[in-house]
Amino acid sequence: QVQVVESGGGPVQAGGTLRLSCAASRYTGCKYDVRWYRQAPEKEREFVSGIDRDGTTSYADFVKGRFTISQDNAKNTVYLQMNSLKPEDTAMYYCKAVPPKDLTVYSSWCLQLYNSWGQGTQVTVSS
Repeated sequence: QVQVVESGGGPVQAGGTLRLSCAASRYTGCKYDVRWYRQAPEKEREFVSGIDRDGTTSYADFVKGRFTISQDNAKNTVYLQMNSLKPEDTAMYYCKAVPPKDLTVYSSWCLQLYNSWGQGTQVTVSS
């Protein structure tokens, strides 16, 4: 099985900082872009941030100016730096690998990666 794994979550006070990490559980050989999502109890999963292989980044409006996504290609790891955390940021944060927009052919092995979700890492922000 190939999947992404998240880490770095935990309890933090409002105004605090966390850095989440997302990495493949093993070498995949796949090309992929990365997206961060979050989901609070009884709420729908929502997009937080994304980064493409070409370095293009995107952010949901509610995190602009506070969160920064980056990647370390040598480590095949994506980071989500979260500053000025608010209680409403409390959620399970998930990392997802998605196929690049210009990729039209890929293996079933990579499809397994694209179709999977990480186990998530819990972020709890107290006031």
